[in-house]
Amino acid sequence: MADRMTSEELRKWIAGQKKKDENGRVRIVRLRTPGRDMTMAHLIGTSEREIYQNLGLHIGVHEGEDHTGETIGIMKFTPWECTVPAADIALKSADVEIGFMDRFNGTVIILGRREEVRTALEGVQAFFRDDLHFHVCEIEES
Repeated sequence: MADRMTSEELRKWIAGQKKKDENGRVRIVRLRTPGRDMTMAHLIGTSEREIYQNLGLHIGVHEGEDHTGETIGIMKFTPWECTVPAADIALKSADVEIGFMDRFNGTVIILGRREEVRTALEGVQAFFRDDLHFHVCEIEES
């Protein structure tokens, strides 16, 4: 990985560039390349109704369902597209439901019994660590 420039070094580099437009400006394109990380894996134990409602897990395909007392598992990934295989692995690893999946921000929320949610989180963690060689975080519980 390349070393990072300080803002002063960047200003000097820009001033020294020969390729400038007709107004004397240098065109700079900034890119963000997300790493290969599972940055969060959190298991929320027996949940109250307010948590489900505030997360919006009682609407859409879950409308009318009562998930009070179930466990919530939350995962976050970069790159964000990893949410799709993460959700697939979670469903195949344990008896859980997908509560929410955001492929634009890299978040997956799964619902189910505590031991099932833990098994699903461990399955996703193992797949991303062992098969895809991602950096993975530890599973935290509350």
